[in-house]
Amino acid sequence: MTPAVPTALLADRLRRAGEVAAGHDVDLVLVTPGTDLRYLVGAGGESHERLTCLVLPAAGHRAPAALVVPRLEAPGLAGLPLEELGVEIITWTDGEDPYLLVSDLAGGPQRMAVADAMPAAHVFGIRDALPDVAQTLAGPVLRELRMRKDDAEIAELRAAGAAIDRVHARMGEFLRPGRTEEDAAADIAAAIVAEGHTGAAFVIVGSGPNGASPHHDVSGRVIERGDVVVIDIGGPLPSGYHSDCTRTYAVGVQPSASVREAYAVLQDAQERAVAAVRPGITAEQIDAAARGPIAAAGLGERFIHRTGHGIGLDVHEEPYIVGGNSRPVERGMAFSVEPGLYLHGEWGARIEDIVVVTEDGCERLNTRTRDLVVL
Repeated sequence: MTPAVPTALLADRLRRAGEVAAGHDVDLVLVTPGTDLRYLVGAGGESHERLTCLVLPAAGHRAPAALVVPRLEAPGLAGLPLEELGVEIITWTDGEDPYLLVSDLAGGPQRMAVADAMPAAHVFGIRDALPDVAQTLAGPVLRELRMRKDDAEIAELRAAGAAIDRVHARMGEFLRPGRTEEDAAADIAAAIVAEGHTGAAFVIVGSGPNGASPHHDVSGRVIERGDVVVIDIGGPLPSGYHSDCTRTYAVGVQPSASVREAYAVLQDAQERAVAAVRPGITAEQIDAAARGPIAAAGLGERFIHRTGHGIGLDVHEEPYIVGGNSRPVERGMAFSVEPGLYLHGEWGARIEDIVVVTEDGCERLNTRTRDLVVL
C-alpha cells in the first residue's frame, strides 16, 4: 500500500491535526478507515467489524500515536511509512478486546474526538472501554485541514477535472435518440474508467422530464429527439481524489425558445457565481451570486438546492456553498459551483464546475463549454 502523497506531507498533516485538536480542547482523535485515515497516513480500505483505529494524541498530550489493527490486516500496511511518521503499529487477534488496547494507549484523556464516519459498533465499544471520557466528533478538527488543499491535492483535482472533461467531450457517442438512459450510462461509466478514473462514483442521465429530478440517477426511459438531458458524472483517480462535472445537452435539435431563454439565465448565474469566488467572500455570498439572477428572472423556485459542495477525497465535503454559511472561503479551498433549474414534469438543467480558490480569485478545473450543446 503506497500513500498518494509524500511522507513529509503526511507527517505535517498529523502534526497539524494534533495542534488543531488541542485548539478544540480535545486530548485524543480516533480515526477508523475511510477518507480521514487516508488523508492522515495514506491508508485505504473501509471499516468492518474488526477494529482498525488510529490513536492520534493532541499536541501536548502524553499518549503515543498508534495504529491499532487486526493482526491479519497488518501485512496490508507494509507500504505505509508508519515508522517514519512516528506511528506505532499495535496488533490484536480475534478473541482479544481491541477497545481495551485503545484504552491502554489513551493516556488518561478527558475528551476524545471520534471520526464522523466511525461505525456505531466501534463508537460504543470505545465508550464502554473509556466510560468516563467525553466523546465528540472529529469533523471540526479534521475539516480544518482537509478544507484547504495543498499543492499535491490541487494537482490531483486538476487531473481529475481534465479526465472528466474528456468524458464530456465524448458525449455525442452516448446520447442518441432510441437509446435508454441505462444504455448511455453504461457507456459513460466505461468511459470514466477509460479516461483515467478507477471507477464511476456516480452517473446521472436525466433525460426529458427526468432531468427535473436533480439526483435522478438512470432509468429505462428511451431518449427522444428533442430531449434536454442532464449529465452529472464523476469518480476517483487512483489517488482517491474525485471529479464531479455536470453539463446539459439537447438531443438532435435545438430546444424551444423558452428552454433556451431559461438556460441563458442559468448560464449567466453560474458565470456570476464563479466570478464572485475569491478569498474572503463567504460561502453564502457565492450562493447568493448564483441565486440572484435566477430569482430576478422569476425562476427562483426552480433552483432547489445549494450552489455547491467541497470536493477532495470525498465527493461531498466541506465547505458547503449554501445560504446561512457565513464562513469566508480561503486560498486552497476546492468546491463545486452548480446552480440548476428544474421544471417538474418537463425538463431540467444544471451547470457544474469545480473551482479552487487562488490568491485573488479562482481556477476553474473544468473547461468544457457551458453552452447548451446540441448533439
